[in-house]
Amino acid sequence: MRLLRKSGDVPKRSLWQKIKDVALMDVAVLARGGVSAGSLEKLEEMLLEADFGVPTTLRLIDGVERQASRGFVKTQDEFREALRQGVEEALRTGRSDPTLVTAPSGPTIILVIGVNGAGKTTFIGKLAGRFRREGKSVLVAAGDTFRAGAIDQLRVWAERAGADFVAGKPGGDPAAVAFDAIDAALKRDVDVAIIDTAGRLHTSDDLMTELRKVARVIAKRLPDAPHETLLVLDGTIGQNAIAQARTFSTAVPVTGLVVTKLDGTARGGVVVAAHEAIDVPVKFVGVGEKIDDLEPFDAEDFSRALLEEE
Repeated sequence: MRLLRKSGDVPKRSLWQKIKDVALMDVAVLARGGVSAGSLEKLEEMLLEADFGVPTTLRLIDGVERQASRGFVKTQDEFREALRQGVEEALRTGRSDPTLVTAPSGPTIILVIGVNGAGKTTFIGKLAGRFRREGKSVLVAAGDTFRAGAIDQLRVWAERAGADFVAGKPGGDPAAVAFDAIDAALKRDVDVAIIDTAGRLHTSDDLMTELRKVARVIAKRLPDAPHETLLVLDGTIGQNAIAQARTFSTAVPVTGLVVTKLDGTARGGVVVAAHEAIDVPVKFVGVGEKIDDLEPFDAEDFSRALLEEE
């Protein structure tokens, strides 16, 4: 799995490089089967800075300490592997299957939610492109009727992906757009319908109420839909992403997470923390800006990429 590396940026030290430079004990200490308290304290600081959050960080620290006490951590490579295994284990805890749920018959309905600027529009375009490359027919619906330009932006991505497009009038009822999108998907025998929503501020009760309405209308028009409700989170905003995850998950049943704009060199812990905060699987991680820069999430691949040398 690739993690985002922005071209043209000054190379940043990876999370592992920071840990190795600042937090690792010397090999002599490791060889004696111990981990110094000071090293663990510095490792804790590094993990918190990488947005793992307090609960996850404490569990990772405890795991490394237990491995070391049993004599399994005597080299830097073994230290890294112990930490990597802890990250992978955290990602596999609870609901963790990254496979997208599909409808047994008829169109699969995917509702995409998240705040403004999280990268919903780009994600929808990439997801539509992925389905099209798999040979599926796709319909994209512009349910964000409030933000200026949102409909046109999504239309461009739909055209780029080769997907059908449905939109309402600017300022119209988002729930009506969702209803019309399902109607169109049924009539056109479409395989997948992806429905966008307004970039709701997670602090707005009114907008959350409207999001619930959209979900109710979808379920009323097509039983068991939406089959997936994917929450898009901006990986650069740290613990604010965790707050958003908790708030959105209380409004509608979130079935999967998408973490975008993720700079794997330093802040990847937010992926683990968000998963653990609401017990929802991570489905995708944004790895670039092109339409094909979207990969299914894999816990082992992600943990290895997160702790790679550079």
